[in-house]
Amino acid sequence: MTETVNCVKLGREGEALTKPPYPGDLGKRIQANVCREAWEMWREHQTMLINEYRLSPMDPKARKFLEEEMERFFFGDGSAPPPDYTPE
Repeated sequence: MTETVNCVKLGREGEALTKPPYPGDLGKRIQANVCREAWEMWREHQTMLINEYRLSPMDPKARKFLEEEMERFFFGDGSAPPPDYTPE
C-alpha cells in the first residue's frame, strides 16, 4: 500500500515521498509535508529557474538561491518566475 501525506502545496492528500528529496532538515520537512506530485512541480520550476537565471548547481550562491526558492515554493508565498519570463 502506498503511503500518503497531507500535501501543504496542493492542500490535499497525495502519494508520499519515500525518502527525503533534499539533504538536512529541509529535506525531512519536505518528505513529511509534500506529496510526489508537488515535488515534481518543484523540479520543473527549479529547471526553469536554473535555465532562466543561467545558474550553475555547482555554485554555492546558486544552491543557496535554489534552496531559498524551494522553501518559498512549499512553505512560503510561492516562488515566482523571473520578471521577464514568458512560458512557451
